[in-house]
Amino acid sequence: MKLSPLQQYGIVTANYWAFTLTDGALRMLVVFHFHQLGYTTLEIASLFLFYEFFGVVTNLYGGWIGARYGLRLTLWMGTLLQILALLMLIPVAAGWPKLLSVVYVMAAQAISGIAKDLNKMSAKSAIKTVVPETPEDQTQGQQQLFKWVAILTGSKNALKGVGFFLGGVLLTAFGFNAAVGWMAAGLALAFLLTLVLPGEIGKMKSKPAFASMFSKSQGINVLSLARFFLFGARDVWFVVALPVFLEAALGWNFWEIGGFLGLWVIGYGIVQGSAPSLRRLWGQTAPPGVSAVQFWSALLTAIPALIAVALWREVDVAVAIPAGLAAFGVVFAMNSSIHSYMVLAYTDAENVSLNVGFYYMANAAGRLVGTMLSGAVFMLGRTEAAGMQACLWASSLLVLLSCVSSFRLPAVRHAPG
Repeated sequence: MKLSPLQQYGIVTANYWAFTLTDGALRMLVVFHFHQLGYTTLEIASLFLFYEFFGVVTNLYGGWIGARYGLRLTLWMGTLLQILALLMLIPVAAGWPKLLSVVYVMAAQAISGIAKDLNKMSAKSAIKTVVPETPEDQTQGQQQLFKWVAILTGSKNALKGVGFFLGGVLLTAFGFNAAVGWMAAGLALAFLLTLVLPGEIGKMKSKPAFASMFSKSQGINVLSLARFFLFGARDVWFVVALPVFLEAALGWNFWEIGGFLGLWVIGYGIVQGSAPSLRRLWGQTAPPGVSAVQFWSALLTAIPALIAVALWREVDVAVAIPAGLAAFGVVFAMNSSIHSYMVLAYTDAENVSLNVGFYYMANAAGRLVGTMLSGAVFMLGRTEAAGMQACLWASSLLVLLSCVSSFRLPAVRHAPG
């Protein structure tokens, strides 16, 4: 049976959605389980060190592999490696020595990090194969591309939010070990859907040289740098510091924190998926360009600083954090959606997996730095509130660096504003 490009994209997206649920749930499971065992925030952050580090490496090499051998291979590799990582975590026990637990979980998280970025790179690159380049009406083609990118990225983040909630529920209902086993079984079923994909999807006509991984245009390079700072700014306070702070400051249990963070990510995903419609509502009918990147990153710079000031002035945490998170989520979602469109607007279908892989390498590097800073900076504060404020100020600085980087972006064809 020959599948149309849209059917191929549908299968890739369905697999990506299933993968995203397990990825979000696993994040919450690891944070809560090891915090429950008495690990410090820096020790918990270290569990994700290999997850993020190998994501950096994977995006670089994964794009090259996808270009040479097709996106079906990278999708299969990503899904199977995630199943392996989940199965590895089944025997983890509270009685294990701390060093053994840390090293073992870091190894499993390394495999999960490789899996996540192979899967994401495959799904994001597949969009370019669905939306054909239309020389007769390139503005309409770019609008369609922006729409599809926004839908995929927004739905992914909404499902990751569901995954956060799912992780808290599974940990409460079944415990850590049974939860990861159930997730492995569910993802194995999703993998079966991908067996019908053709091998040529995303494959370049000419085999790219290894050195082509590093040869990028100014647009890809500068956008990747801005992406690095943007995602470092999110994770420096969201990944480790915020869940631990909510438990300490508000006394919430695991499923409440997982549900709250999950709702935030779902809302963030809805805004991300609605970015094209929101822009039309505001009278912006052209595809986004450099000025849109600069505006939204400049606006985002102020939000973490305002939340930090609110905590310093001892505004009620139950008000300051949800309100600040809501504002941060909306503006960050617009930033991320426009970034995700811009990387595809700067590239062509032939080189898409190479450029997307390089771009998400920078994304993963930002998450790596943000995750480690989240644990380390939080510990600098003498109290949980002081640690949270320090993470928020670090976030504001990183967003500012992202904004400054964006001033070197070249114009995108047919995307004036």
